[in-house]
Amino acid sequence: MSQLRIKFLLFFLPGLCLFFNAPAQEFIPLWPEGKMPNSKGLTLEHKEERQRITQVKTPGMYAFWTSNEDNKGSAVLICPPGGYQKLTYHLAGFQWAKWFNTMGVNAFVLIYRLPNSPDLIEREKGPIQDAQRALKIIRNMASVRNIDPGKVGIVGASAGGHLASTLGTHFEDFSLIGDSIDRYSVRPDFMVLISAVINMGDFAHEGSVQAFLGADAGKEKRDYYSNEKQVTEQTPPTFLVHARNDNTVLVQNSIQFYNAMLEKGVDGSLHIFPYGRHSISLKNESAMLNYWTSLCENWLYEMGLLKQK
Repeated sequence: MSQLRIKFLLFFLPGLCLFFNAPAQEFIPLWPEGKMPNSKGLTLEHKEERQRITQVKTPGMYAFWTSNEDNKGSAVLICPPGGYQKLTYHLAGFQWAKWFNTMGVNAFVLIYRLPNSPDLIEREKGPIQDAQRALKIIRNMASVRNIDPGKVGIVGASAGGHLASTLGTHFEDFSLIGDSIDRYSVRPDFMVLISAVINMGDFAHEGSVQAFLGADAGKEKRDYYSNEKQVTEQTPPTFLVHARNDNTVLVQNSIQFYNAMLEKGVDGSLHIFPYGRHSISLKNESAMLNYWTSLCENWLYEMGLLKQK
């Protein structure tokens, strides 16, 4: 082995070892022991394959804090997608959290109970309760982390977008457990919805509907969780992005939600791109679609949700 190659290895190996052994993000459990609502009290094991969680043992969130110098005073709760059957927490969770960090936004990736959990009493309430509790915990930490408790938003793609939009349209608090965190609001201050499942009727992603509500859900329950039908003046400002050629979650989901926002006078921004299918990410094959991230950042500034540069 040449001296040059030896010097190269000696120089870079320590850094590589440090990288691969880097500590995990801070994990914040949502519920005190024995206080998790809607639980049968079962002890579950964590199940995961290829960075996709299929059974949650401990609901919680991974915190991605900004530095004090970069902090813009806002926070987002990211709801990973997965059709309400799994949590794709790395690709559409950790990566997005790091992107929000580049904007000075504190980000939290939610690990929520899936509706098919054998521990749940009411299947559809589990994810909602976990997301509501997570928003409250973020607001509870706001003062010590220099976060404006009135600038805490929610983000979601695909079925994660359905969970996010549910919190932006349904404000009944299912997360009450009788502790000091109960006092905080469960309403997000803004939403970012990417290729979101919103409708549970004519334009539904049927796999998400059945996973969330069960195969025998009737029209009344489907309508209740068709979130474009639940938009009111209290729905927070929302940024929506979707691809016209998305054949998995039809673009009508975002269009109908935006039209409902217009009817109720809710501020928002809708961006429909011709290509992208159901795989909108931070880096896309379509050059045009790659503009969505800068559009989102500029929208956050224009809405006053980030401190000015």
